[in-house]
Amino acid sequence: MQATLSTPAATATSPRWRVIGAVSVAHYLNDLMQSLILAIYPLLKGTYALSFAQIGLMTLTYQCTASLLQPLVGMLTDRKPQPRALVLGMAATLCGLLLLSQATQFGWLLLAAALVGTGSSIFHPESSRVVRLAAAGRKGLAQSLFQVGGNGGTATGPLLAMLIILPNGQHSLAWFASLTMLAMLVLWQVGNWYGAQLGGAGGRSASSAAAPLPPAQTRKTLAVLMALVVTKYTYMACLHSYFTFYLIERFAMTTADAQLYLFAFLLAVASGTVLGGPLGDRIGRRRVIWFSIFGSAPFALALPYADQHTTLALVVLIGLILSSAFSAILVYAQELMPQRVGMISGLFFGLAFGVAGLGAALIGQLADHFGLQAVYQWCAWIPLTGIVAALLPELRKR
Repeated sequence: MQATLSTPAATATSPRWRVIGAVSVAHYLNDLMQSLILAIYPLLKGTYALSFAQIGLMTLTYQCTASLLQPLVGMLTDRKPQPRALVLGMAATLCGLLLLSQATQFGWLLLAAALVGTGSSIFHPESSRVVRLAAAGRKGLAQSLFQVGGNGGTATGPLLAMLIILPNGQHSLAWFASLTMLAMLVLWQVGNWYGAQLGGAGGRSASSAAAPLPPAQTRKTLAVLMALVVTKYTYMACLHSYFTFYLIERFAMTTADAQLYLFAFLLAVASGTVLGGPLGDRIGRRRVIWFSIFGSAPFALALPYADQHTTLALVVLIGLILSSAFSAILVYAQELMPQRVGMISGLFFGLAFGVAGLGAALIGQLADHFGLQAVYQWCAWIPLTGIVAALLPELRKR
């Protein structure tokens, strides 16, 4: 593997698919480990008698740890890239996973969530930079492949939790440590390739590209993109963190059946991610962003009033449409500031994690007071705010 990844830099028209694939596999394993936290919420809630507010606080701790550190990591690595940071981030995730498997008090659960969040904050900015460096002229497709690795891991987590962790208990989380160490091995080899590119033609061309818009317009456009991320991840937090509880409460489903519904939703998210990047390369990222966020609104509005089988169809459609936005948003933002790829990646990944954490905490508080069904009715209106995508300028000609 080292010989394959350490060859000279790709030309401007030749993406390094092996490098992109390796980072995507590592992203899959990284987000698989992280998704196990959300997937075992029903187990932890029953074992330790946690309230919805405490469940939301766990998500807030994990997401905010990632969101606060990611922009800082991105700024630092813009100045001095760190090829071994990828392995360091995965090591933090490993520590958090092992602690979560042994924790017996709520404070230890929060610390484990914070360690996993720290690992995510280190992993995402540098891995996104590696993907952009290896992508050549296929940045949207490369970013989608990277994102689908993470979404695939997120989708697999609930399934593995149902098959392994729920029958065997919290301690079985430690069995997944071997997968984390596999990810560290993959990232060590990616770091070898990445280190060989630093200072080469690929690294210089990426840092010397000119911004496409004046500074004032760039700031306004970034603000619109950040608003769209807030819209997307606030609504996604409602589905990610509480969908199983919603299904159990409304349809009296078993935990195992509810996990299958969550798996179907997350699999649709992974599938939609594949579409967003290459469509943005072909028809323009603004069009993809507009359709993705605003186009999911009709299905979101219908979801709280659907029966059990229609609910499955609606969440699959929501996941498929809504998930195509983030790759397009991230590449669009990187094109706005090509000299600050690490900072932009960290800012948008961090914002996504932070909004999801704050959203989960707020939704948990509201659910404790008003019930999940009422909260789902209120959150259904959130995607309509995606209409602000109309303010985005088109960066490329058709």
